[in-house]
Amino acid sequence: MGTPHNGAEKGQIAKTVLMPGDPLRAKYIAETYLEHPVCFNEVRNMLGYTGTYQGKEISVMGGGMGMPSIGIYSYELYHFYDVEKIIRIGSAGAMQDDVDVMDIVIAMGACTNSNYAEQYGIPGTFAPIPDYGLLEGAVGAARKRGANVKVGNVLSSDVFYNDREDFNDRFRRMGVLAVEMEAAALYMNAARAGKKALCILTISDHLYKEAALSAKERETGFNQMMEIALEIA
Repeated sequence: MGTPHNGAEKGQIAKTVLMPGDPLRAKYIAETYLEHPVCFNEVRNMLGYTGTYQGKEISVMGGGMGMPSIGIYSYELYHFYDVEKIIRIGSAGAMQDDVDVMDIVIAMGACTNSNYAEQYGIPGTFAPIPDYGLLEGAVGAARKRGANVKVGNVLSSDVFYNDREDFNDRFRRMGVLAVEMEAAALYMNAARAGKKALCILTISDHLYKEAALSAKERETGFNQMMEIALEIA
């Protein structure tokens, strides 16, 4: 079958897909955690693999940067490949003083400055939220591992380099924990499709403190987050 953005045939992708932004992180997860991983997609180098983890079939695929990118890939997975659950595993910038680098943040809600919801013609503001069962499972799995986990609102921003100097300050005042660029679109796609989604994040830098991870650490250092996602997949 295949789509314009995914070369997989129907049946090659599991019902549950883990979705990091970076396709090389998808490759790392497949080679580190999955048994007998098979690559099902190389279109645009957005690598995707299917294998088994503790006897369960799981896929992992990159989602790219930003809501248009994850919007395309998650839509196709939900609608064309019969995927039931997508768990985004990504990096985020902390916005609160009690959130630190390498903390796990689970997105209970996703604020956004994106116009992604406009397509649905909703006569008001839609609040993008995850599947509660996945959320509850992830919190339990994180606590079992002794992870420093925070649960709350994140900001899915369309802009990485924002020209408005007080942009982050305004969301920080509202208690938003961290900023990333994909969760809101994923949550909206899942809601519209009647499917499940969750976004689990590892803090890679802090917007108000001097702290950051290197690109290599982002690629391979998020094992705790990956293992939480695999447990609830």
